[in-house]
Amino acid sequence: MSEYSEKDVQQEVTELEGKSATAAQIFDLRRIIGGLFVIYGIIVTIVGITDSQAAIDKAQGVNINLWTGIGMLILGVFFLVWLKLRPMAPPLPAPGPEERQPEQPE
Repeated sequence: MSEYSEKDVQQEVTELEGKSATAAQIFDLRRIIGGLFVIYGIIVTIVGITDSQAAIDKAQGVNINLWTGIGMLILGVFFLVWLKLRPMAPPLPAPGPEERQPEQPE
């Protein structure tokens, strides 16, 4: 049975903290929300561009799909720019056990 030294344990903890920070950045909600709004915004904008006059008249003369798609695109881009300009801060390391000072003979 092998025993781990304090240095080995600290190294393992540091590696796990790094992996945790990477996983947290991948699943940042701003990335998910921004990406979905951009994708749906593109789809709705294309539908708005190709809308018939009957569909526009049905919405009282407003091309609602076009304006909604553009709004969704702007919101999605906002979230992605926000993610780029202010990335998530890495988690602070947990305080480790206080290192003991060797006892001084009296």
